[in-house]
Parts: sequence; structure tokens; C-alpha cells
Amino acid sequence: MRAPGTNCDAETAFAFEQAGAQPELRHVNMLIREPGLFSQYQIFVVPGGFTYGDDIAAGRILANELRLRLGEHIQRFVEDGRLILGICNGLQVLVKANILCGLKSNREYPLTLTNNDSGRFECRWVHLRVNSASQCIFTRGMQTMYLPVAHGEGKIVTEPGISNIVVQYADENGDARAGYPHNPNGSVDSIAGICDSTGRIFALMPHPERFIRWSQHPRWTRGFRNEYGDGFGIFQNAVSWVKTM
Repeated sequence: MRAPGTNCDAETAFAFEQAGAQPELRHVNMLIREPGLFSQYQIFVVPGGFTYGDDIAAGRILANELRLRLGEHIQRFVEDGRLILGICNGLQVLVKANILCGLKSNREYPLTLTNNDSGRFECRWVHLRVNSASQCIFTRGMQTMYLPVAHGEGKIVTEPGISNIVVQYADENGDARAGYPHNPNGSVDSIAGICDSTGRIFALMPHPERFIRWSQHPRWTRGFRNEYGDGFGIFQNAVSWVKTM
């Protein structure tokens, strides 16, 4: 799905296509006009960007549109056992639309996002540790990732002891206790990605669609060469799951 200010929709669609899916780009206004379109799809994706210029707060306006105008249809989409992925701005949207907690919940998800501790836009590559005990569909079989981040409002603030942490910022050795610059925004518990209680709704701040092939690695000319980039597994896992539905 795209909206004014989305800028990673084509790359995300391409990643899913390479993983064997048949992606379609839909503007949020089209979904509002024809909400029955949700029944045609198995995966709903909110990609990165700066929707509506991130006015008020990052992702807030699009989140309100989804919750107030499409909430019933998204809830049915989830109840039907389908997948939802949010990337960067998509995480901000899913959190503020209450989709990660459940649209029927009377309380907001005990988590929000605010400006990076550095006080500036952080755009670089980071090491990530994947929680192998997580039930997240998108990260099955994954242990570490090396992905780029690009955000100014990516610090996750949450209550102590939150469950469903899927991905954490870490240093080169996988230590998630490392501070800045390994944790680019100051997120509590180095949280970089979370999922809902079913493992079918997943959102992360780093950009997996920007590393699906080896030539996208910043050191690809200096010896790094794998068949796929670290982010590609997220899309492969989603497509593989859909094939079992």
C-alpha cells in the first residue's frame, strides 16, 4: 500500500516479486473507496517513506486513516489468518493505528516512537540480532541481519518487559547491549522489530527491501558475495507461509 509520501513501495514490491509473489501497488484512497479489495490479498504491506510528510508525528495521519476508515476490514484480514508487514514508516503506522495490539483492543499498544537520541536523521547500515525463540513468521530460520536504517523518529519507547521482541540492534558480535552508534536511535532494549501475539503481524525499522541481493551490500566489491542479501529471507518466509494457507 502507498500513500502521499511513501517512497519504498516499488522496492518492496520488487522484493516480494523476487520471492515468488505477485504484488500489486494500491493507493490508500483506492482501498478506502473499495475496501473489498482486501479479500483479494494474502499479505498487506505498509512500506517505508514519510507519509503525509510525517506531519503531527511520524505515520500518525495514515494510521488514523487505517484505523478509522479501514479498521473493520483490516481486522477481518487478520482474523482470516493473513499476514501484515510494516517497514520503517510502516512500523510507525502499525503502532499508532493499534494494529500490532489488535484493533478491537480498548487500550493502545504499550509502545510508541519518538525522535532519535542523536537528534538527527540516521541513515546507515546496522547489525541486527534475531530472537530465535520468537514465533514471528517473517524471521523463521534467521539469526542475524545486516540492514540499512533511514529515519529520524525511530526510537522505540515502551514499558519494561514487553514481549514479542523479534529483532534488536546489536554490535558485530551480536551483543544487543551495545549503545550508539550500534543502536542508532536509542530504542529501549535495542528494539528494532516487533510482532503481534500470533506472529503474523511484524514491523521493523530497518529496511530489508534494500538488501535482497549481494550487490547491495556496502562491501560487495571487497569480497562479500552471497546468493541473497540478509533482508530477502523476510520476503521468502512470508511467501512460503502463504503457500501453506
